[in-house]
Amino acid sequence: MIQIIASDMDGTLLNDKMVISPTNASAVKKAQAAGVHFIVSSGRGYTEIKPLIDNAGFNCPLITLNGAQVFDETGKMLSSAPISDHLASKIMHFLKNQKLYFEVITSKGIYSDNQPKRIENFAELLTNINPETPFKLAVSLAAARMELMNVNYTDNYFELAADPHISIYKIVAFSNKGHAVLDPIKQKIQKIDSLIVTSSSESNIEINHINAQKGTALQTYADRLNVPMDNVMAIGDNNNDLSMLRVAGVSYAMENAINSVKQTAKRLTTSNVENGVAQAINEVLAEK
Repeated sequence: MIQIIASDMDGTLLNDKMVISPTNASAVKKAQAAGVHFIVSSGRGYTEIKPLIDNAGFNCPLITLNGAQVFDETGKMLSSAPISDHLASKIMHFLKNQKLYFEVITSKGIYSDNQPKRIENFAELLTNINPETPFKLAVSLAAARMELMNVNYTDNYFELAADPHISIYKIVAFSNKGHAVLDPIKQKIQKIDSLIVTSSSESNIEINHINAQKGTALQTYADRLNVPMDNVMAIGDNNNDLSMLRVAGVSYAMENAINSVKQTAKRLTTSNVENGVAQAINEVLAEK
C-alpha cells in the first residue's frame, strides 16, 4: 500500500505551460484525502516551488534543490546540505574560466549575474518543452515569469561565498550546446568526492553537496514517518530523479523521460502534457 508519493516538477508535475494542471492537482488532493503523504521533489528552490503549489490549491512538504533543503508543509526546514564556501568559490572560478553562464542558489534565494541570460535560458526551456512555441513568445513568457520569482541579481558571485550569513546550496551551469560542452565539465567536477553533479535538462548541470540527493532526502523523510520504502512511490523524468527512483518501492518514468530514467523506473506513465502524474497516482490508489 502506497503511503508516500514523491513527484519531480519540471517535465513531470508541470505541463508545457510550466504550471500544475487542474487534473494533476485534483489527483494530488485525492491522494492526500486518502491519507497518502504527497511530497514535491525538485531541483528548484523553495521560493520557486511554493507559488506553483499554492496556485494549484494544495500544500505539501518539499524536497528542494535536489535534496539540499527539505521543508515540512509549514515551511519549516527539516534538513540542509550546503556546499562549503571554499569549494563553492573553487567551482565558480572554474565555471567562469569555462565561459559558462551559471546561477547560484543560496539560503537567501536564487542569484544571477546576468538577467538577459537568465530570461534566455528560461525561454529555451519553454521551447524545448513545447517546440511549437515561437522563441520570441517564449522570451516574453519567461520575462513575465521572472517577475513572479524571487530572483536576486549580483555583480559578484564571490561575495556570496564570502558572506558568513549566506549558505550556498546549488550551482547550476547552462549551455545551449548541451552534452558536447557540459559533459567534460561534469566529469571534472565529479572528481571532487564531496560533490555530486546531476542535470534536469540536456542544457544544464546541477552541482550539489554529495548528501544533497533526492533519493537520500526521500529515504530520510520516509524514515521520519516510519514508512518502509516498499510503500513509497516516486515519479520523475530526468537525471536528477534517478536516486529517488532507485530507492522507492514503486517508481514511474514519464513518457517524456530520458532513457536512463525509463530503464530505472519499474513503471511508465503518460507525458507531462498528458497529466502523467495524475495517471500514475490514480493507478496506485486503485490498487489499495
